[in-house]
Amino acid sequence: MSFFKKIFSKEKKETLDKGLEKTKTSFFEKLTTAVAGKSTVDADVLDDLEEVLIASDVGVDTTLKIIDRIEARVAKDKYVGTSALNEILREEIAGLLSETNVGNDTDFSIPVANKPHVIMVVGVNGVGKTTTIGKLSAQFKKQGKKVVLGAADTFRAAAIDQLQVWADRVDVPIVRQEMGSDPASVAFDTLKSAVAQDADVVIIDTAGRLHNKVNLMNELTKIKKVMQKVVEDAPHEVLLVLDGSTGQNAFEQAKQFTLATEVSSLAVTKLDGTAKGGVVIGISDQFKIPVKYIGVGEAIDDLQVFNKVEFVDSFFK
Repeated sequence: MSFFKKIFSKEKKETLDKGLEKTKTSFFEKLTTAVAGKSTVDADVLDDLEEVLIASDVGVDTTLKIIDRIEARVAKDKYVGTSALNEILREEIAGLLSETNVGNDTDFSIPVANKPHVIMVVGVNGVGKTTTIGKLSAQFKKQGKKVVLGAADTFRAAAIDQLQVWADRVDVPIVRQEMGSDPASVAFDTLKSAVAQDADVVIIDTAGRLHNKVNLMNELTKIKKVMQKVVEDAPHEVLLVLDGSTGQNAFEQAKQFTLATEVSSLAVTKLDGTAKGGVVIGISDQFKIPVKYIGVGEAIDDLQVFNKVEFVDSFFK
């Protein structure tokens, strides 16, 4: 299929392959067990396949879509051997992802129309939010972009200090205040500083406390309004960071944050340390919000642009 034409460099592809190794091994072990001793794809095999996909954190709704697609092919072709199941699965998952406008990018790019391009990053504590901001900053800087960070997660002193560590590591300026300061004030100061410095990209960290969605919603809304006093249409992007190793919990976090604010893109982290990488397929399909980045390792370059072509190819390689 032309869908599987390679895009990534050899080095990036090897990193992606390695990062998805646990997910792939777990998935195909389950699949092999499910079809053991069976020669054709029948109702029993499809039932077992459904269980495998759900157990791999693809999600119930997306799993049912995939099963329906395979069922239609089996009905049309009359006889489908279990030996062909891998390739059929690969094609149908690729087809499902190709129907949504997600995972088309191949590099770290920002719209040229926005200067500065303002990214507000949201997500609960522990998902890799600060690390994602740091690694994004490094990628943008590598492209010659001037980046400014804003430490608007003032709820935790550790969050401010962690972002400072990344700012120092990547060598980009950071705007920060004391713990307990008004997050909107930090965001305002960050944008003022970025405009003064003629920055290309501004990345604003925010606190993610889901125990009170009303407060979260009010805080994020206030940050947006205050930023718009400096940059009229800011933020240009609201990036939600999700921990892929939490599986179905990542779905729940995505639901809660999309209710609290208008999320425009997703980053799914920690895929290298988990067998739950199937969650990317389900999240891509269910939320119709672009998965822009995936974390497949600890190195600074192991935050990758999510590309569905390469992802599906690595998953079934």
